[in-house]
Amino acid sequence: MKKSIGKVNIVVNGAGAAGTAIVKLLLNAGAANIIMLDSKGIMHEGMDMRRINAVQDALLARTNRQKIKGQLIDAVQGADVLIGVSSPGIFTAEMIQSMSTDPIVLSLCNPEPEMSYADAKAAGAKVAGTGRSDSPNQVNNVLVFPGVFRGAIDVRARKINEDMKLAAVYAIADLVDEDELREEYVVPNVFDPRVAPAVAAAVAGAAIKSGVARVCLDPEEVRINTAARIKAC
Repeated sequence: MKKSIGKVNIVVNGAGAAGTAIVKLLLNAGAANIIMLDSKGIMHEGMDMRRINAVQDALLARTNRQKIKGQLIDAVQGADVLIGVSSPGIFTAEMIQSMSTDPIVLSLCNPEPEMSYADAKAAGAKVAGTGRSDSPNQVNNVLVFPGVFRGAIDVRARKINEDMKLAAVYAIADLVDEDELREEYVVPNVFDPRVAPAVAAAVAGAAIKSGVARVCLDPEEVRINTAARIKAC
């Protein structure tokens, strides 16, 4: 997809803890065109306040700028990316085919995704991913958590802030080289021994730079120590 993140049209289906965290991270990464849905449909400013919580409310002013209303089938029209953290089997071929050319479909509901990898590809997804280990492009939080906490602990971070989260994202992305990047490999394997050390180093560095670290360490030292811990297991 040859678009900057600010130009990409993204739909996030699911507005619970995972969905709202994904939306916040995307916004902080520079995404500007996001539609978020809960179980009742598209979320927008002016909707029934009894239906939303404080976290969702804070995101409404920054999402769905066109104030689109309706259901998932309406939200995905012309979208570039569809992310699901909702219910098994909820994505359909019709939805994928109504998206933009060469869409990205990430069905992250576990253990059964919103749409299987094979079905998403058959429906026209250029890149597909799920949370499952038996399909390409497994998007799983195990890629993130060990390294994030290792990096935060090593520098005795007062909290885990948005800079640290984004540093983890970019560290993971950087592990897939341009010459390796392909439709079936857009994210490193969850068992890749490079992941946790790279994430830990990036998170530690971001904590130091953003002023929440109590201890200043060379991020490379954090990487080496994390790799040694893994090797010793």
